[in-house]
Amino acid sequence: MSEAFALASQRIFDGEQLFYEHALLVEQGRVVEIVPRQDVPAGHEIRDVGDALVAPGFVDLQVNGGGGVLFNNDPSVRGIETICRAHAAYGTTSVMVTLITDTPEIRDTALAAGRNARAAATPGFLGLHLEGPHLSLARKGTHDPDLIRPMDASDLAALCAASGKFGLALTTIAPESVTPEQVSRLKAAGYVVSLGHTDVAASVVAPYAEAGVTMVTHLFNAMSQMGNREPGVVGAALDDGRIFCGLIADGFHVDPVAMRVALRAKNGPGRIFLVTDAMSTIGTDDDGFALNGRRVFRRGGRLTLADGTLAGADIDMLSCVRFTHERLGLSLVEALRMASRYPAEAIGAETKGMLKPGFDADMVVLDGALDLHSTWIGGAVVAGRGLADWGPRHRSMARAVAS
Repeated sequence: MSEAFALASQRIFDGEQLFYEHALLVEQGRVVEIVPRQDVPAGHEIRDVGDALVAPGFVDLQVNGGGGVLFNNDPSVRGIETICRAHAAYGTTSVMVTLITDTPEIRDTALAAGRNARAAATPGFLGLHLEGPHLSLARKGTHDPDLIRPMDASDLAALCAASGKFGLALTTIAPESVTPEQVSRLKAAGYVVSLGHTDVAASVVAPYAEAGVTMVTHLFNAMSQMGNREPGVVGAALDDGRIFCGLIADGFHVDPVAMRVALRAKNGPGRIFLVTDAMSTIGTDDDGFALNGRRVFRRGGRLTLADGTLAGADIDMLSCVRFTHERLGLSLVEALRMASRYPAEAIGAETKGMLKPGFDADMVVLDGALDLHSTWIGGAVVAGRGLADWGPRHRSMARAVAS
């Protein structure tokens, strides 16, 4: 990944603005700058993608599985590699691999896998998202109620000891099971703390934000809703500018009308960003999978338990971008920001989500139909048609990243 090259296109979006007939200069796996095509320096091989759109690679903060692997069922480096590779095929270059509520033993195995995946510089692996087990039974969703429990001193100690060793750290908690003091400890240890699977009143959210909460997990889903006299977590999250909100844009988890209303209502600087909440089915023809000993069924774009409870999502980030642009009516550049820049800002990934000087050369290249042309991580192609477009040296380097 040390070679210098220029990725030329009729359209390049850096996360802020569009450039026409420019080239993205890459050296040592990082962005140098975007220049007019005629100003590409000597010594930079020009790789032309024609009229395809070059944009920042997608950043997904909630990925439970992919490629036939559910992280809870395979909390290993191999599992992490498979999940990251599956989502790279849909433009995602940074993945927060997510562990759903499980036993302390599975949690500790997952933390070890995260450490080893980081040590191995697994392409696409950004860190771990621990969603539970410290949630509310009233808003459990698909989480196993037998495994949901309050956070105790040993849980807090284990999480704090692991932080900083497996990449970026995100945890979803509910005030019913975690105190503000514990939130402050988690934040001090380096975690981004998100509220989710909670039924608390809106008045509870502000004290938790003051303690260190900066995010809400899958807005609208598994939380108290907005009413005229009780705004719930939904209303509080939209009103509080300190809080970023993940949103599953698959048309099943949240109605498009509710999405558009939320997008208009959200106070900043905290933004609404896209998450997939994807399960193991992504990139496969599987008709379902097992989660905590229960069967999850895949039918018509939905994943459900036998009783109809939604169990994660059967969608990739590129499809979320299309939905947001085509069904919600957002501009394409705003939909792209929701999949890259905003989640990177929410998690504090300082070199991800934009194509600015010094940022990682993580790119997605899309054709005119918003289908994937190629995915690049650290300046190397890891998925898509672009793998066959350049010389043998680059192809061998890309295969090394993807394997």
